[in-house]
Amino acid sequence: MGSRLSRLNRTVPATENSQPSPPADLAPPAPAPAEKPSFLAEPETGSAEKKRTSPRVAALRKQLRTKLLANPDEFDSMDSADPQHRQVVRDRLRVVLERAGVQLSQAEYAELEEALINDLIGFGAIEPLVRDKGYSEIMVNGPDLIFAEYKGKLLETEYGFDDEEHVQWTAQRIVRPLQRDLSRSNPMVDARLPDGSRVHVIMPPSALEGTTITIRKFPENRLTVEQLIEWGSFTQEVAEFLQACVVARLNIVVSGGTGSGKTTLLNVLSSFIPEDERIVTIEDSAELQLSQRHVVRLETCPPIPGTEKGQLIIRDLVKGSLRMRPDRVVVGECRSGEALDMLQAMNTGHDGSLTTVHSNSPRDCVSRLETLALMAGMDLPVMIIRRQIASAVNLIVQQSRLKDGSRKIIQITELQGMEGERVTLQDIFMYQTPDHQGAGPSHMGGGTLNPTGFRPSFSDRLEQAGFKLSGRIFGAGRTFGS
Repeated sequence: MGSRLSRLNRTVPATENSQPSPPADLAPPAPAPAEKPSFLAEPETGSAEKKRTSPRVAALRKQLRTKLLANPDEFDSMDSADPQHRQVVRDRLRVVLERAGVQLSQAEYAELEEALINDLIGFGAIEPLVRDKGYSEIMVNGPDLIFAEYKGKLLETEYGFDDEEHVQWTAQRIVRPLQRDLSRSNPMVDARLPDGSRVHVIMPPSALEGTTITIRKFPENRLTVEQLIEWGSFTQEVAEFLQACVVARLNIVVSGGTGSGKTTLLNVLSSFIPEDERIVTIEDSAELQLSQRHVVRLETCPPIPGTEKGQLIIRDLVKGSLRMRPDRVVVGECRSGEALDMLQAMNTGHDGSLTTVHSNSPRDCVSRLETLALMAGMDLPVMIIRRQIASAVNLIVQQSRLKDGSRKIIQITELQGMEGERVTLQDIFMYQTPDHQGAGPSHMGGGTLNPTGFRPSFSDRLEQAGFKLSGRIFGAGRTFGS
């Protein structure tokens, strides 16, 4: 560990009384007895054993975090995966400990060093989970409970933070580089990690069990349509149909619940957009990974801390994007009044737009769009908005996470217009399992996305775009449900 570390560990005292006294502001608690040098903290009664730093190292870790920084944001651009950045933290730690006269055993020093690297240039106690590509979601429910999703299953992990202050330190480390304010005056923040993973943070008093951090991770490499076909998310025939719809500039809404794979599917649909078109993407936290060259990526911006200036919301960006000569507008998610602006864009020459909406079925998606459009505050009659939806949206693709943890398209539905006061919907594809009963899609694993036998009314638009799809794609010669 180097000559300076050797001097720190030349004599490891057997008792507290034989240790030199460090300055008061670095004074650690008495070391744990020699027979208990465990890395694991004592578990709470009735709870699973958690991996935490030992009590002495935890106290030093807390005291040294700020002392290794010249200013709070000095290390914000550093990454724990970079050996040079890790070395910077090591060097400063050695200098500070030598000056303070703190003596540590080899094991304690290694533990403290790794803990501070994780805190200063990583993500604290959840650093191993963030780095492990096998976990798709990480959920911190206060310092004692950390859950993670692995292959579609939610599991409680062995990791834990030292205390609530440790969780808040990590939360600030996440939001500060994005110039987002997490404080009592702004206790809820949306952010993202450098790799694009989406983060949502809520702190007390709203979070009753302690600061809550939810991280939605995305694959390091953008998933391709071939991979989703291989994993059974949809079939080759459906992929051909969706590609034709995107190239033919149909307006498509991806509908689904939380964690159902909407953003992943939106990425795949966006990959079908021709290279010669100008694409503007609009998101709360940038997640889309488009491969085309002519892409303008826009992200919402919070107000300048302490003021009401400088804020840009999704609705502002949607309006602004229409002045940027876009061939395509891709909105990561409609969740408020921007739905009305999106519908108006779709109805006024900006065909081929794509977005996602939280809803459980295509019919619910229509109702959800109505509600979101009303949130724009324009005081429009519901029937006017409903007609806007029927006129603007061509296709709803329903995505779902099934009971076995897999994520699949379970319904592809065409909006055919209005019949009286009701939007007419026609299912083109429906997910079914062999033993499924009922009219709607199945939510069990082991099924396939089958055609219903109906050819969409926009088939002529697909042909004009150069796609003459075979009748077998739409189930010609077979009975629906067979």
